[in-house]
Amino acid sequence: MTSRRRRGPIRPRYRGPLAPLRRLFDDLPWAGPVAALALVVNAGAIGYRITEGWDWGDCYWMVLITLSTLGFSDEHTPLVHTGGRVVTALLLMGGLVVVQQTLQKLLELTNSGYFRRLRQRRYRQQLQRSMNQHVILCGYGRIGREIAEQLCGENIQLLVVENDAGRIDEAQQRGLTVLQGDATLDETLEEAGIHRCRALVAALPNNAANLYVILSARGLAPSARLIARADSEEAEGKLRLAGADQVVSPYVAGGRAMAATALRPLAVTFMELLAGSDCEVEEFLLSEHPERLGDLNGASLSELQLGRRSGALVLAIRNPASSQLSTGAVESLIANPGGDVRLGPGQLLVVMGSKRQLQDFGTLLGGALAGVESMPA
Repeated sequence: MTSRRRRGPIRPRYRGPLAPLRRLFDDLPWAGPVAALALVVNAGAIGYRITEGWDWGDCYWMVLITLSTLGFSDEHTPLVHTGGRVVTALLLMGGLVVVQQTLQKLLELTNSGYFRRLRQRRYRQQLQRSMNQHVILCGYGRIGREIAEQLCGENIQLLVVENDAGRIDEAQQRGLTVLQGDATLDETLEEAGIHRCRALVAALPNNAANLYVILSARGLAPSARLIARADSEEAEGKLRLAGADQVVSPYVAGGRAMAATALRPLAVTFMELLAGSDCEVEEFLLSEHPERLGDLNGASLSELQLGRRSGALVLAIRNPASSQLSTGAVESLIANPGGDVRLGPGQLLVVMGSKRQLQDFGTLLGGALAGVESMPA
């Protein structure tokens, strides 16, 4: 299975000295009629200037009332002599044809959707300039609406990619930034800023569509964090093979949440309180190269005093599968690590704190960091 890319129209190759002008008229189909109309208007004004000697205001006023067939005149309108009548006749014969062709071309472009596509192109260019470190949400169905509510509640920049007109209107009414397009296409993901996003969430109602989104996103941005929705274990396995970092089943997640509420209601309430605060959880990945860790390599948490110096709390440490720490610890995940736990290459530190505290924590780690992943607590 390969990612899909929208094929654009084949553009003709222009040659010769007029190639730039022909290419301009091809890119801007309204430029030719408008240029012809401007030429007629200015030529008529120059004709009146030469034949009648009027000032430019009277010249352009005469051209206007002639092309519009109004024929307005009053005591302030200068008299037209023989030369001016010739110019008027030429304007009526040639100018009206140009005006008609111009109006016909503009109506044709309007009916074909050219100006709508032009507005969409400008909107997408604006998105590319404004969106950075945002979350791309593909699909605004029932699951997508809930995801958007949660992310917006955390003041996270969100871009919704949707192709259904009704859902687009609903998302825009809620104040969300929406990109209309097919999320399974490479071009749409590039316009959504897949190379600059902090995460992509594939929440389309179809497993095959989510698979295409993940496959395309992983091919375009190998380092992006990809999260997908799956309705079955088989789909979950295929999504992980396609490159998804995390696969979530709404049914499994809902069942676990209900079970946790029944067994540990206080813990669930505590997590809800964290979601409404300014606390965040970040994952700090240490480099696999010991020389980059410097003095941190083999040092214990009590020796480093990272929590006291930054104010952040280390919730857990995950050791790489191949690591052999000096303490001999072989646990893959150390929850609530004590002060005797030592840092080593390739470890993943799960830390909770405010944005400022987490920033200070990352500063203390310095060059030992290989990457940072952030999510609301």
